[in-house]
Amino acid sequence: MKSIKQLKPTTLFYSIFGVLLIFSSCKEKSEKNSDTLAMATTTPVVEVPKKQLSEEFKEYWYNGTAEITSYKLEQARYGEIREGSAVMIYVTEPFLPEQQVKADNSHKTNIPVLKLNSTKNYITGIYPYSIMTSSFYPVHDNQHAIKVSFSSQEWCGHVYAQLNNRDDFEITSHSYFESEGDQDYSMEKAILENEIWNKVRIDPKNLPIGEVSIVPSLEFIRLTHKELKAYNAITSLATKGNTNTYTINYPELERTLKINFENEFPYLIESWTDTFHDGFGDNKKVLTSKATRINRITTPYWQQKSNKDLSLRDSLGL
Repeated sequence: MKSIKQLKPTTLFYSIFGVLLIFSSCKEKSEKNSDTLAMATTTPVVEVPKKQLSEEFKEYWYNGTAEITSYKLEQARYGEIREGSAVMIYVTEPFLPEQQVKADNSHKTNIPVLKLNSTKNYITGIYPYSIMTSSFYPVHDNQHAIKVSFSSQEWCGHVYAQLNNRDDFEITSHSYFESEGDQDYSMEKAILENEIWNKVRIDPKNLPIGEVSIVPSLEFIRLTHKELKAYNAITSLATKGNTNTYTINYPELERTLKINFENEFPYLIESWTDTFHDGFGDNKKVLTSKATRINRITTPYWQQKSNKDLSLRDSLGL
């Protein structure tokens, strides 16, 4: 092989040029591979357009009050139907996208959400159940719920679960049961049953229809001790008179949820039924939980904490 000194100038030029070309080509290929690898391992952020809010939406949901609806509850638990009450509190508020809590101050990065606080209270024999679920869903209906939390208290103990919408769904769960204990994990994003109740009030025409994957409510998962994951579901939306019925059927769970709501804005939820295998062992049977509206008021409840405001509970039948 000739040394560099022995090569002619033109030969030397093309040799060096060839080496630089190969080096450049390898570098470009490496960078492309790096980009490809990054794309394969990083979930791209897809900006979904915000849906415009109608004037009637703004007038109803941004008038300085919350909507509070009370329901007569018939809840399946331990193989029997228990009588109780349920309350759904809808209110809009600004939400911090990173901390995922209510914002104390106005800022351009705040996300406006429609919050639903849903409560259930009923008695099982000698001891009571108190359940609350909170879901925070963007009013622009352009992404999944930003956060969902659930807690249940009864005399055996209490359980708590929280889902945060970040790169994946991040789950934190605490329970007094040994098999469940303290857990922190993540799961792929999917439709959340908990966010359906918010979507109904914002734009029921945008509800998922057909065969889809849905994560059941945190309440159902925790109280039936099922795995928190997306299950195959068959959904439909039917209209009868002035009422729409949105149905979610989970074949694997042998469960069917039906939400009945008015078909005109603001799409008030009148009732719901939830049919599933309830109870354990010999007491396990197919039962249907039901909730039927008692009354509905709109009021700034956070300002009404005096004894003189107790009459408002009477108006709700509580």
